[in-house]
Amino acid sequence: MLGYPQAALADIEQVLTDAHEINQAGTLLYASNHALWVYLALGNYATATTQFDEVSALADEKGVLFWKAFGMMNQGCVLALTGKGADAVQMITSGITAFRSTGSTLWVPLCLSYLAKAHAELGQFDDAWRSIDEAMTAVETTNERWFEADILRMAGEITLLSPEPDAAKAEAYFERALAVARDQQAKSWELRAAMSLARLWRDQGKVQQARELLAPVYGWFTEGFDTRDLKEAKALLEELAA
Repeated sequence: MLGYPQAALADIEQVLTDAHEINQAGTLLYASNHALWVYLALGNYATATTQFDEVSALADEKGVLFWKAFGMMNQGCVLALTGKGADAVQMITSGITAFRSTGSTLWVPLCLSYLAKAHAELGQFDDAWRSIDEAMTAVETTNERWFEADILRMAGEITLLSPEPDAAKAEAYFERALAVARDQQAKSWELRAAMSLARLWRDQGKVQQARELLAPVYGWFTEGFDTRDLKEAKALLEELAA
């Protein structure tokens, strides 16, 4: 979130190494589920899926519903990001239901936003907006705000995917996402929001404005240039400079 993806990867790989050395089920499940999300955030979907398979097998073996459901929600997000909308809807919905049955609300806003993305890509816009509204409500009621900026960004993207796209509404969502990310110093979320707004401005012919928005955000980063977000940002900047 803070803009150091390579450091995050190094940390989580060390965590996994330590957890395997300890070889205690609870430690492994905790470490593996959080590793799954880190790989998801970095755009390494294949590794995230492999991590989910390990989590699922161990959670089933130990009969631990909490971590099983947690893994299901995260894997559902991977499915939403890899064009498997129907599978994502089923996986995330089942995961959230199981997770809530344990009494937990942690990470639910994040997963609801990816559920919204999956619904939107399937053309199910009423369900998409219901999921986004539920995610935003959860942010307010639980005060779990670490993913708030990206929920707002996804709301803007869904607005543009809708049968009647509203560019002004989408721009307002992207601007709010940028403001939240900047307030939290969450450079990774700021980069995503800047890319979304830059693409919108590009499509409106505001190429210079788009470049001036994105360039300094991308220029802040000093590592992680082989991650999905930074590769996309570089490609977009090159397009805007052409």
